[in-house]
Amino acid sequence: MSQGVQVASIYVRDHDEALAFYVEKLGFKVHTDVKNGDFRWLTVQHPEQPSFQLGLFVPGPPMVDAATAQTVKEVVAKGAMPPLVLEVSDCRAAHDRMKARGVEFTQEPTERYGTVDAGFRDPSGNGWKMIQTRGK
Repeated sequence: MSQGVQVASIYVRDHDEALAFYVEKLGFKVHTDVKNGDFRWLTVQHPEQPSFQLGLFVPGPPMVDAATAQTVKEVVAKGAMPPLVLEVSDCRAAHDRMKARGVEFTQEPTERYGTVDAGFRDPSGNGWKMIQTRGK
């Protein structure tokens, strides 16, 4: 019987850069960080979501060949990948806290659709939407 999604992954340009961003700036925690030759399996978790891991992977073998890896890096850097969504209880407070830690926002907190949302990118170019829990 299936238990649900355990890991969803994104591509990053550098493991250590991504790890610093997700842990130091967003407050995620390291779940797994192991190497097998040149391959590194690196996952982080949001502290309030322990059953889910976000994989941070540099494109390359064995997942994709070198030419595909270069294309993927270029697409990610342009911000062309679908955005990830981070739910927070107070979007404006989270924005202020994250901005003070050096997160660069692409959209300031904006009221719409009955809630507040903001946008930011990680150092690799992955887009995030930060959305306030409805009714807060």
